[in-house]
Amino acid sequence: MGNYKWNNPEQLRSLLCEVVSWDSRTHTEGERKFPFKLQQKLLENDYFKQHPDYLSLHEADPGRNLVTALYKHQDATDTVVLISHFDTVQTEEYGDLEDLAFNPELLTKELIKRKNELNEESRIDLESGDFLFGRGTMDMKMGLVLHMSMIEKAISEDWPINLVLVTVPDEEVNSAGMRAAVKVLVALREQYTLSYKLFLNAEPSFTQKPGDENYYIYSGTIGKIMPAALFYGKETHVGEPLKGMTANYISTFMTQLMEWNALFCESERGESTPLPVSLQQKDLKLQYSTQTPYRAVALYNVFLMKRTAQDVMNLFEQVALKAAKQCNEAYQLICAQARVKPIGKVSVIRYQELLEYAEKKLGKKQVEKLLSDVLAHDEWDEREKSLRAADELLIRCSELAPAIVLLFAPPYYPAVNSSDDPLIKETIELVKNLALKEFELEVKQIHYFNGLCDLSYVNYQDQSYGWTTFEQNTPTWGSLYNIPFQQMSELQAPILNVGPFGKDPHQSTERVHINSAFVQTPKLIESLLKELFSVKPTM
Repeated sequence: MGNYKWNNPEQLRSLLCEVVSWDSRTHTEGERKFPFKLQQKLLENDYFKQHPDYLSLHEADPGRNLVTALYKHQDATDTVVLISHFDTVQTEEYGDLEDLAFNPELLTKELIKRKNELNEESRIDLESGDFLFGRGTMDMKMGLVLHMSMIEKAISEDWPINLVLVTVPDEEVNSAGMRAAVKVLVALREQYTLSYKLFLNAEPSFTQKPGDENYYIYSGTIGKIMPAALFYGKETHVGEPLKGMTANYISTFMTQLMEWNALFCESERGESTPLPVSLQQKDLKLQYSTQTPYRAVALYNVFLMKRTAQDVMNLFEQVALKAAKQCNEAYQLICAQARVKPIGKVSVIRYQELLEYAEKKLGKKQVEKLLSDVLAHDEWDEREKSLRAADELLIRCSELAPAIVLLFAPPYYPAVNSSDDPLIKETIELVKNLALKEFELEVKQIHYFNGLCDLSYVNYQDQSYGWTTFEQNTPTWGSLYNIPFQQMSELQAPILNVGPFGKDPHQSTERVHINSAFVQTPKLIESLLKELFSVKPTM
């Protein structure tokens, strides 16, 4: 047996607190520095000093890096990829305790003094002494710590398999880290002759409803896509309202039909996607005036299980055509009553069609210049740039108005599921039996992880090339936003998520269950790796 540093509950707790203390909120300096701190921590293991090529930083995007750490057994090709993310969401909700958000031991002690300020469930958990509070304790630095522990064990006990630890930035926003990691994983496979057999994530076990104390493992992850719309009417003075049409008027018909529309709901294996909702709706007027708002935009959230981008765009177009029809009928009636001539009929256009029209009218060079000017606005995020790109084109092709332009805005998470895979079925039974026998813990399987997850970017299967619809209708595609669909298709191995139990991710009461994190889950992950890949116990 080796000299372990990240093995027993006390060591794991200490490591978690250290890793949490490295503030790595998305899009902060802390997130940029985190990979270098982690690299130094991993170098405490002599294995990586002896094999420096096995521990690497890779650029995710300018200024941000992902980390890979390879444990390579000389006789093995079978490889398990251990996936985690190290960024966390922001911490404003901690109020005057924000300085302690990254110090779990002190925060937990301080909360005891303020327990009456917590909701009942959080207060009961705090008083039990069974939870450690802090930003990133649950989501998901404990997962990274578990994977570090597995790498150390494999090195120390000379496991006859290969492990690749991959931990990435930006999971909480656009998954730039995991999208970049796809290419890295393909390259590592070629360089070291690895055969990927399992992609194992350690996102925490999420509660399914308030008060839920069940422990879940996940054999898939839900997908998400963001259909968006630009509404373009005709400007006028408020004193002559029927000489124009507000974009807000058009948008109300669309949002009424999109919000909670069961057409977008999918059900598989007794689980269902949440209904779609609007995430943003606004007009594009920059200041107040008596000119009516003639351009507006909306973003809609749609979850996926089996559907591709093409499927969603087809449904989205169907809804838009119905919205346009209702809008036109209502508008025609108003014009008839007022005895004025309508300005036209609202049409529905896909971004792909608008782009082709604009290129014919303006020329490719001018269109490229317009789009590149939009991308130069650093104050806009990927979603805003997508909407503004469509807006810039339609301003110059206003003869197409009034219109609803349909597009996609980042991010896009394809759904992935491995519930029918023989290896996953075997693994789930193994974990269930072990948890019951060792800890009297009942493990429940969920087929689709109900929080978005980096596993969306591996084991991609789409024989119909439905993703090309996403490429063609995402204005920032290829310049600001990319998904490596082709390489994702090459990473064919089943997925599984086994992580610690916790509660309240993204809240000031985020916490991880101490026994689950430091005793139960390490044992479950170690056992499944050893059993599946015939690792014999060390003497």
